[in-house]
Amino acid sequence: MPSLSHKMAEFAINLKFEDIPKDAVHEAKRFLLDSVGCALAAVSNEDMQAMYRFTEKLGGTPEATVIGNGLRTNAPNAALMNCLLTRALDYNDIYWEQDPSHPSDIIGAALAAAEVNGKSGRDALVAILIAYELEMRWCHAAEPGVREVGWHHATLTQFVSPLVAGRMYDLDVNQMAAAVGISGSSHFTLGGVVAGHLTNMKNTADPLAAQAGVIAALMAREGYEGPVEVMEGKEGLFEVLNNVEWRPDWLLKNLGTEFMITQCSYKAFPTEALTHQPISAALQVCREHNISAEDVAEILVETTTRGADILSDPSKFAPKTKETADHSLPYVIAAAVADGNVLPNSFSDEKLRDPRIWALLGKIKVVADPQIDALFPGVKRARVSITTTEGATHTAQVDHAKGSPQNPLSDDEVVAKFRANATGVLAKDRQDAIIEATWNFEEVEDLGEYMRLLVV
Repeated sequence: MPSLSHKMAEFAINLKFEDIPKDAVHEAKRFLLDSVGCALAAVSNEDMQAMYRFTEKLGGTPEATVIGNGLRTNAPNAALMNCLLTRALDYNDIYWEQDPSHPSDIIGAALAAAEVNGKSGRDALVAILIAYELEMRWCHAAEPGVREVGWHHATLTQFVSPLVAGRMYDLDVNQMAAAVGISGSSHFTLGGVVAGHLTNMKNTADPLAAQAGVIAALMAREGYEGPVEVMEGKEGLFEVLNNVEWRPDWLLKNLGTEFMITQCSYKAFPTEALTHQPISAALQVCREHNISAEDVAEILVETTTRGADILSDPSKFAPKTKETADHSLPYVIAAAVADGNVLPNSFSDEKLRDPRIWALLGKIKVVADPQIDALFPGVKRARVSITTTEGATHTAQVDHAKGSPQNPLSDDEVVAKFRANATGVLAKDRQDAIIEATWNFEEVEDLGEYMRLLVV
């Protein structure tokens, strides 16, 4: 019997643009526009400037374009940098079932491999669809998800990125399977990168797994081999990570006939996904009852056990870094109440010292609600109750975050988010050109020309 790697490789090789439904193609364009906007918003960040310097020092064959500074380097280096830029603000997409994932973390790898190989926008759209369809199915493949037993979702990305890059390198099915084996036996990622006090690795783990796929595809193209049964074989994924129940049928479920990309969510806030419903609820209470930060006596947040555990441990009540703050439920609730929204600049050094936000942190209590847990992951409910200094308590409950399929962003809202991210980085006429080129991405003949639009 063909291995799972072979079967997924066959899907990646055989998927044709003409067979992809129009709504799935349109969604891929929307996620592409959203992702490059997130990347452009991050180019001036101190951590991204450090990674630009790092990438320049690596050198590399000048064959692929880095978003922002326009550096030309090799495909693996460009893939890492562009994936990291997309991820840096934690503002890109989110899909969360048994496991969470950000399929757009792989878009930078698809673009780099496509540019190097002279592929068109239509080719790159196929690669992007491969990324979403495989990555999202991995989120159903283990119960509970691997994140629940201490592994980061980059552990799953390492099995997808080789197939995305491999399609752009025109690998055959055996080379594709080898690439999955190469990548999938070398990039398991500890969940500790998103636990406790967070560092730059919070944003870097998945881009490294995306880059690993490009490297693996290049190795396989030269005839290098990897374990074919890296998932189901002896001492493979399923045998080694045995404290979950694996459901391998999910990895192939309706591949090529049901396109799951339309079920992926956008982020309305640049924060960890489980903070979105609580932020929305807090904003709703404040707007409906005209509550300011100075009016607050106490804030009670009722959420999932995951939200209370991952996002509200002691370090999250005194965040010192952006990485900790945007994964801190108390901080983002305090910022929302203090400023009336949560935006990328909510995590600036100045904001991390804002006395109005810090005054609120001590007034926030986060508790896990078993009834809310019972609804997860189908419904990611959160409830926020704000008690004022006058003794009145007001409550709001939110089940579906803005940007989810149940509460979607319109095309105009996707464009507005892109413009908000690109403003201050690119002039309006350049923004217009990117928007037009993305909506007509299947007509782009030279991907390098599109990538040059993303150079500041």
